[in-house]
Amino acid sequence: MIQFCITMTSAFAAAYFAIHAPGVGGLSGLVSHLHATHPSLLRMLPDFAGDWKVALGIFVIPLTVQWWSVWYPGAEPGGGSYVAQRMLAAKTEKDALFGTLTFQVMHYALRPWPWIIVALASTIVYPSLHDIQVRFPYLSPQLLGDDIAYPAMLVYLPAGFAGFMVAGIFAAYRSTIETHLNWGTSYLVHDFYRRFITKDATEKHYVLTGRVVTVLLMFVGVAFTFALDNAKQGFDLLLSIGAGTGLIYLLRWFWWRINAWSEVAAMAASFIVSLSFFVAQKMGHDAGSSTILLCTVGVTTVVWLTATYVTRPDDEATLAAFYAKVRPAGPGWKRVRQAAGLPPSPDSPARSLLGWFLGVTGVYAALFATGSYLYGDVIPGIVWTTVTLVAAGGLVVVGSRLWSASET
Repeated sequence: MIQFCITMTSAFAAAYFAIHAPGVGGLSGLVSHLHATHPSLLRMLPDFAGDWKVALGIFVIPLTVQWWSVWYPGAEPGGGSYVAQRMLAAKTEKDALFGTLTFQVMHYALRPWPWIIVALASTIVYPSLHDIQVRFPYLSPQLLGDDIAYPAMLVYLPAGFAGFMVAGIFAAYRSTIETHLNWGTSYLVHDFYRRFITKDATEKHYVLTGRVVTVLLMFVGVAFTFALDNAKQGFDLLLSIGAGTGLIYLLRWFWWRINAWSEVAAMAASFIVSLSFFVAQKMGHDAGSSTILLCTVGVTTVVWLTATYVTRPDDEATLAAFYAKVRPAGPGWKRVRQAAGLPPSPDSPARSLLGWFLGVTGVYAALFATGSYLYGDVIPGIVWTTVTLVAAGGLVVVGSRLWSASET
């Protein structure tokens, strides 16, 4: 939370000083200038008629495929270790639910707009990449790209806020690096090395092994960066590696047949397919991010479904214990429930789905409402605000019913 406050304070400061940069003319001047010169930059939604390829990549595929099919740290379908750590740190289950919902609002409705405002202002201050190159003559040509516009705008921050921004970025970078190093080490040492290779060593031995593995992982990560051209390529590779695995993390709560081999097969298949596309890109055969994503999802889904049906399910005692603990709703656990003589879940799948829909609608309506007010579009802002309030009210009602059912 402290890191979030530091980073968001500096991000809002960057937005404030960006719209007061020479030639921008404040928020109203920014919007007026873009309306006259680049009205497409102020669109809330992509241009489906004029640029279908962009609309497909940033709107259609994320809305129809990516949200349920792709695993990504911090946004795993069905929940994951990031979300679990936050929820397990809460005092009660209600606090965990409220904290998770608050994070979604802050992450998706609040955090993007300071970045967007700075990006829009940069199109006025630096109309072309040549202007950035003139402003920073010692910048390496390899770093000159559209994404350099944001750090180029940070020169307008006063010294104090600039230091705050550096501190926030460094803190976020450091915490991310150490989190993933510890995460990877725990998998390799605790879940693999200790379980299958050296089972009866002392705790001192495992701690030392963990330290060595952490250092090795760091060197491997550094070495891998030489194979990447930019950060976006690394981001796309990570998405493609997780493509197709997301459905498992959703279905494991609703279908008893999912087992460990399902997940292993999905991870192996997505890694092999995405790595093959990555190598092909390096050889000059770029299929496009959307094509890579869809192909990886398709192949991975076929592989893990096949692995699920050809391997044995978990034993009946484990399945019954899981159902008794979690009490998942829906027909997917009917067989286990009846075999163990357990009562049906008090939750309603339809009610849970309605709560999910209201939550997503409320968060994104808040995002669009904020943007509408920033752009001076009062009427759309009021409409989106109304949608946000209606969704939030419905979520309170549905959530209270779900919670009452779970306590019976």
